[in-house]
Amino acid sequence: MNYCSACGASIIVRIPAGDTLPRHCCDTCGQIHYLNPKIVVGCMPEADDGRLLLCRRAIEPRSGFWTMPAGFMENGESVTEAAQRETLEEACARVELLGLSTIASVVRVNQVHMMYRARLLDGEYGVGDESLEVRLFDEADIPWDELAFRSVTAAFKHFLEDRSNGVFSTHHVDLR
Repeated sequence: MNYCSACGASIIVRIPAGDTLPRHCCDTCGQIHYLNPKIVVGCMPEADDGRLLLCRRAIEPRSGFWTMPAGFMENGESVTEAAQRETLEEACARVELLGLSTIASVVRVNQVHMMYRARLLDGEYGVGDESLEVRLFDEADIPWDELAFRSVTAAFKHFLEDRSNGVFSTHHVDLR
């Protein structure tokens, strides 16, 4: 950030009074511009027969790799609305969210990933604009070596372990 979005003046990086971290500050209008992590929200849609819905990415990063329907949360929507919207956009599927499964802090890219358990509502799905392919996978057929992100791998492993134990909980993962 070079210029203040409030007044257009040059920005300097300094620790503001009462703070402990360097921030982008405008000495002209006094605005402090906080840069905070982005929130990525997604879900693991499960069909009535237990298979999981995965999408093969059509966009970077990691184009061609498999993932769950997920993406950046937008202003003006809740985390649950974001998960449902991303699923509709990427997999043309409607889901019922069943609970938060995994929260992953992806520190190196300043992101927080929130993944939900979900039920595929009507069994219908398709290829959205950001997907090359969308398929249902049995647990034994999940393409583990072709998953796009470590947070996705962690979320699927936690979900499958919880499902086999019959007890679902929320897992926290720190990825650096």
